[in-house]
Amino acid sequence: MVGYNQCGTSPLACSPELDVLDKSSDTESTMQVSVKKDANGRNAASPPTTLAQLREGEAGTLDRLDVPEDVARRLMELGFLPGHTIVPARSAPGGEPRVYRVDGSEVALRRETASRLILRATPKPAIGACKS
Repeated sequence: MVGYNQCGTSPLACSPELDVLDKSSDTESTMQVSVKKDANGRNAASPPTTLAQLREGEAGTLDRLDVPEDVARRLMELGFLPGHTIVPARSAPGGEPRVYRVDGSEVALRRETASRLILRATPKPAIGACKS
């Protein structure tokens, strides 16, 4: 049981290990802070998104499949290969499953599976950059 004693209001005030806190230090302490370049988001690449996060008609390039090997093999047989462009199409009235267009085919996937298919990050254009 921790209780207060005659040394003060804190039970740790008389502790010999903590008397270092009462001594003044002759050493200087420094703190190093690092900041990511372009951390304000203007030129930073967006984090990778998943197939489930794409809106209807918005294209994305598949980067990797984060699913078990047997599921990955079957998806790759259906055309879900890294580097291929995938476009979400329509979805069922309840929102699941959703149809995805890939390599000339339409394949329906559950949201759980689509959320494990990672898309390649696309860098955002710099503000004020002119297109030629």
